[in-house]
Amino acid sequence: MPAPWITYRPEIKVLDCTLRDGGLVNDHHFDDPFVRALYQTCVEAGIDYMEVGYKASKKIFARDKFGAWKFCDEDDLRRVFGENQTPLKLAAMVDAGKADYKTDILPKDKSILDMIRVAFYATQVSEAVDMINDAYQKGYEVSANLMAVSRNTEVEIEQVLELIAQTPASVIVVVDSFGSLYTEQIEMLVKKYLQYAKPTGKEVGIHSHNNLQLAFANTIEAIIHGANRLDASMGGLGRGAGNCPMELLIGFLRNPKFRIRPIWAFVQDYIEPLRRQIEWGPYAQYMMTGMLNQHPRSAIAARSDGQMRDRYVDFYDKITAED
Repeated sequence: MPAPWITYRPEIKVLDCTLRDGGLVNDHHFDDPFVRALYQTCVEAGIDYMEVGYKASKKIFARDKFGAWKFCDEDDLRRVFGENQTPLKLAAMVDAGKADYKTDILPKDKSILDMIRVAFYATQVSEAVDMINDAYQKGYEVSANLMAVSRNTEVEIEQVLELIAQTPASVIVVVDSFGSLYTEQIEMLVKKYLQYAKPTGKEVGIHSHNNLQLAFANTIEAIIHGANRLDASMGGLGRGAGNCPMELLIGFLRNPKFRIRPIWAFVQDYIEPLRRQIEWGPYAQYMMTGMLNQHPRSAIAARSDGQMRDRYVDFYDKITAED
C-alpha cells in the first residue's frame, strides 16, 4: 500500500499512444483482435484518451503498404469501436504536410473521434494553425504537438508558442521526438509552455521517447512542473526506442480512477508476444542518436541491417562523422 501522505493530482489525464506510435514500427498492421483488446484495456484501466492512429494522406501513403490505422477511416473505426459508448475518448493524429485534413477529417457529428492531434515542425507552424482551426471548427478537441523541439532554439520555440497560444487548441505538448532531452530541459520547456498556455486556459502535455532511458523520468519531471496531459504506451511500444511505459506511469500516478491490472494483462497477453515479431526499445543505436540529438531513422536502418545490427562502433563513427 502507498504511504498515506502520497496523493495525486486529479487534473491529470492520460493518453494511450500504443497504436499510433507503435504503428510506426509495423506500418500500422495491427489486427482487429489486438486493437479491440487494447481498447477494452484502456476502458477498464480508466485511461482518458486512446490515440488510434493517423489521418494520413492516401495520395502520399499507399493503402496497400500500410494498415488501417495509418488512415483511421470511419468504417474501420466503427468496425472495431462501434459507437464508443464509453468514457474513453478517441484521438487521431494529423501530420502537417502529410494529411488531406480538409476532406479526410469529417465534421465531429459524423465521426466517433473526439480529439485531433496536430503534429508539426516549427517551420510548419502556419499550416498547423490552419489545421488546428479546421479541426476545432469541425467540433473536435485539438492538441498542438510541436515535434523535435530539441532541435529548436529558444527564440523559435517562443515564436511557435506565441502563435499556438492564439489558436483554440486546448493542449500544447512538449514532444521529445529524438529522446534526447534531460530533466533540466524538460523543466525549462514545461515552464515555458505553461507561460503561453495558462493565460488562454490551455493545458501542457508531455510525449517522451526512451532513447536515453529517461521517458518515464522525464514524464515525472513534466508532471512535477505542471504538465497535466501525459502520453504513454503499453510496454513502451513505439518507434525506435519506444515511449514512456503505461504500466510504470499508471503505477506512479496513484489516482484511484486508474486500474493497473488490465494493463498488466494486456502486456502479458499481447505486448510480450509482439516482441517476438517486431523490435523496439533503448538499443545501443537509439542511445547514440539520442545523445547526439539526431532523428532515429539511421538507428532504425542499422537495426534492420543484418551486417550493421551489432556493429556499434561502426555505427557510432558513421553518425558522428555526419553530425
